Amino acid sequence: MGHISGRRTEWNMTAHANTTLTPSTHSSDNYATQVLSQLKQDILTGYFSPGEKLRMVRLKERYQVGVSPLREALSQLLVEQLVIVENQRGFTVHPISAEEMADIYHTRAQIEGLCVGQAIERGDDAWEASILAAAHRLKKSAELLDENSPENIQRWEALHQEFHTAIAAGCASPTLLHVRRSLYEKASRYRNLWLKRNMLNRTVFHANQQQHQDLIDALLARDSESAVQLIQEHLLGPYRALKDTEF
Repeated sequence: MGHISGRRTEWNMTAHANTTLTPSTHSSDNYATQVLSQLKQDILTGYFSPGEKLRMVRLKERYQVGVSPLREALSQLLVEQLVIVENQRGFTVHPISAEEMADIYHTRAQIEGLCVGQAIERGDDAWEASILAAAHRLKKSAELLDENSPENIQRWEALHQEFHTAIAAGCASPTLLHVRRSLYEKASRYRNLWLKRNMLNRTVFHANQQQHQDLIDALLARDSESAVQLIQEHLLGPYRALKDTEF
């Protein structure tokens, strides 16, 4: 499988306006944190395409900040493997590839399975209630996908992530949840490609919703074996849909 090339499209909800950051305090640390958060989101959602050079002039214009907080944010994103430095010529968005996608998705499936297994062992009534509440909000949001709106798809995806986070939270392991979050962020660039291509397809959407219900049933029944299998199959769906696709 070859290299996957990314490109900016109108589907990205952050694609049309400069982002002026307004820190809640005058602390330079808070300012840098906000720059990091917004730049990271722009990379994860695809506003900046994989392999694209991040030019300081453009970044300063978009975020309305100086060079110092931008360099601090880029240095952190280098650690998180979302940007790379090429021959001391500045920062470039980390490329995506079929090989990386396979590695991330299969590792994420294993970690998510660990989270679910521990959550079933440790989760209490409040955990079950949080899952049902998140599932209810997600189900109510189905109408967001009635139209081809980038903003609505991203709003639905945020609720979808809340649902899965509620499930994983029951594991009560900060270390495991930290690893899970990192893998989610790494996978999101690939998942956004899948969302754009599939979530307006009602057949795909309804199959996705049935997977959620089957997973909830297994969780509430405390059926660890079934729940782990279901969550792994669910998470690997986008990978299987994309792995043979030419981008």
